[in-house]
Amino acid sequence: MSKSCIFCEIVKGDSPCTKIYEDEHVLAFLDINPVSENHTLIIPKGHYVNLYDIPEAELKHLLVSAKRIALQFRNDHDVQGVNVLHASGVEAQQSVLHFHLHIVPRRIGDRLDHFLLPEGLTT
Repeated sequence: MSKSCIFCEIVKGDSPCTKIYEDEHVLAFLDINPVSENHTLIIPKGHYVNLYDIPEAELKHLLVSAKRIALQFRNDHDVQGVNVLHASGVEAQQSVLHFHLHIVPRRIGDRLDHFLLPEGLTT
């Protein structure tokens, strides 16, 4: 745990969050600045800065948990798709230096534009 990390504070319960999922290794909670309904962050409970830092076993568990959350969104919230986003390093616009994935639920017509779409394809 890092003393100056907001995500570590959330894991310890020192900062509030709206939990979506939790187990012994990961915590998933709603993003405080969502780009879509139920935009979720999923983090390892251990402090790993980025993709280069996180152990493979932790990364695998986190990805399996992300899939569970995405399936829950699809089954319970009428979500047609999902973006799973990650940035490693400030050069890649990583804003919190604790490994995390964004799970962004997508619906037809949501008008989000996080990826350039092939010509003729619209959301």
